[in-house]
Amino acid sequence: MTAILLVALGVLLVTAAPRVLSAHPGLRRSPRPALMLWQATALAGIICVVAAGPVAAVTLWPLTRHGLDTAAALLALVASALTLSMLLVNGHVVGTTLRAARRRHEDLLDLVGDELDRRVTVVEHHTPTAYCVPGRHRRVVLSSATLRELPQDELEAVLAHERAHLAERHDLLLEYFTVTHSTAPRWLRSSRALTEVRLLVEVLADRAARQHVGDLPLARALVRLAGSRTPEAMLGVAEHGLVQARMELLADDPAPQWHAAGVYALVTLVYLLPLVVLVTTL
Repeated sequence: MTAILLVALGVLLVTAAPRVLSAHPGLRRSPRPALMLWQATALAGIICVVAAGPVAAVTLWPLTRHGLDTAAALLALVASALTLSMLLVNGHVVGTTLRAARRRHEDLLDLVGDELDRRVTVVEHHTPTAYCVPGRHRRVVLSSATLRELPQDELEAVLAHERAHLAERHDLLLEYFTVTHSTAPRWLRSSRALTEVRLLVEVLADRAARQHVGDLPLARALVRLAGSRTPEAMLGVAEHGLVQARMELLADDPAPQWHAAGVYALVTLVYLLPLVVLVTTL
């Protein structure tokens, strides 16, 4: 029954963990450990279900065996094979789609944009807009209205925010979570996971910008860009309508050191769960 227990734990991590974690917004005060915790729950859930396959194969040997354990092992083997197949397919589809969208957008920017410098492109637009294009030819994109309407300190906050996205490869984090999210069946997965991860990624970039220019210029820049839109597959300052939550986090006091340590301890515990099941049941 070990294989079924692994599948059950994987399903629990995929379905219950997002609901539990999103119900504790205090985790956002330590965004990097919180992001690792979300990553741990997603990865541990996949590890559980995929590991159930080899465990089930051992249970099924010899093939002449019958009974409830054999039926459970067959069920776990099918779940494991389907999960691994969906993971590989979704990884290819999501990665290919994102990179194709970025290549198309890069070609468009080369046609209509003007290079402010080697890593910053300006496009003519009446609305203040800022986002970054990840990938091999990474760059920050600003609208002409952003240059006209934002004072220097707010402009520096925007640039620091976008450069943090590029330097820390937040696009790869979001791609990973998109793949793991779409691997789970629709009736199991929760949209809260992706929403929370997107918020945490933005908070990390906000903190990088705050270290560069301070709270007030960053908050003003967020308000000015709150109505802007970010093209598909890009990362923007006003990403996904999460500005209000980010403003609230800017106003909060920094989390104490024990808070981050506690979240890291939870990360370790989550990663140990599959091993605990294997050790205690085999």
